[in-house]
Amino acid sequence: MTTEGEQTAAPEAPAERAGRTAKRAMVGRLSWGLADQAASSMTNFAVGIYVARSLGPAAFGAFSLAWVTYGVVLNVSRGLATDPLVVRFSGVPEASWRGAAARSSGTALGVGAVLGAVCAVVGLVLGGGVGAAFAVLGVVLPALLLQDAWRFAFFAAGAGRKAFVNDVVWGVVLVPAMVVAAHVGSVAAFVLAWGASAAVAAVYGCFQSGIRPSPTGARGWLREQRDLGYRYLVENVGLSGASQLRAYGLGAIVGVGAVGTVRGAELLLGPFLAVLMGLSLVTVAEAARVLRRAPDRLGRFCLLLGGGQAAAALLWGAALLLVPDRLGEFVLGGVWHSASQLIVPATLGVAGASLGTGAASGLRALGAARRSLRCQMFASACYVAGGLGGAVVAGTAGSAWGVAAATVGSSAVWWLQLRSALREHHQEPIPEVRTS
Repeated sequence: MTTEGEQTAAPEAPAERAGRTAKRAMVGRLSWGLADQAASSMTNFAVGIYVARSLGPAAFGAFSLAWVTYGVVLNVSRGLATDPLVVRFSGVPEASWRGAAARSSGTALGVGAVLGAVCAVVGLVLGGGVGAAFAVLGVVLPALLLQDAWRFAFFAAGAGRKAFVNDVVWGVVLVPAMVVAAHVGSVAAFVLAWGASAAVAAVYGCFQSGIRPSPTGARGWLREQRDLGYRYLVENVGLSGASQLRAYGLGAIVGVGAVGTVRGAELLLGPFLAVLMGLSLVTVAEAARVLRRAPDRLGRFCLLLGGGQAAAALLWGAALLLVPDRLGEFVLGGVWHSASQLIVPATLGVAGASLGTGAASGLRALGAARRSLRCQMFASACYVAGGLGGAVVAGTAGSAWGVAAATVGSSAVWWLQLRSALREHHQEPIPEVRTS
């Protein structure tokens, strides 16, 4: 004989099992995302540490200028090519994903070729160590952007394991390349080693996906995604452009060595900065899935995401304060003494940015490009004003504290905009997912 409680519970069992399965799948995707970001973080951290120890503060400052410029170009590529892919082609049928991935990766390759040529020309005009670094950066940019495009494509397909393997391949090839560069001993050699190893991973990504990038499809891709792509372009360039303006301005106000000092402090927080840089690989795709399956849970998902990252950043910064000088000098060499003075403001800045990226992921998933653009422009303006204003008042340390205040304040604006966007979404139907 069956009781009433059993009768009502039995029909819910399949739904409960489906819910548990969906949660396990999400945890699995996020786990691969964390693993991939860990691999990417360790690679970036190792490159920065090795170059800092090999070149010293001044030459490391020149390398840092090339690195910051790469960040700007990377965000151009993401805005035009891969951000729309993640928003509109996460969890779609495989045939639709493959066509979109081919055109998206082809667009990234085209962006690398065009802007790489610009960097090469600028490098030849500048001359010297900085010019050589920029010239070599121009040569390797297409490979760097294509490797990044595969990571986005894999996460959109829910295949984070492939992105992780691709980053591991890059890291493994990078080791001997960096050893060779150290024997040469120039900034350009390190940039070339970094880019050449990325080229190996980019080619391997073609084999992993079974997709050939389609540069000829770039024009069609840009036309189809123009409602998101161009806004994301401005938003992303505002983010990385602000960092570049701050680096150039700091070099002009305080000196190139100050750029190396700030970069050294960023390296100490490298794992979290790398996660923030590539946050949309995992979280935007996952937020888009949450939106389609349980729209009322999106705000909580974003809060847990941003709050968890901010707490982790604060814990990491607290641990850095306990690092003895001998160990710090072993890791960063001559850069450690000046960089260690910036741990507290750098940590607060990363924590503030981490909190804001939770809301940013929600806005991206909602397709609220206008709101996210306004937030990013405000945050970028505050970042430049705080970084350069602080540099004028109190040098390198003042710049770090100015950036910390700017990022913490900007995160509040992100969350206010997400709250408004969620209210609007509850009054509108969910946008249809594009499948072509």
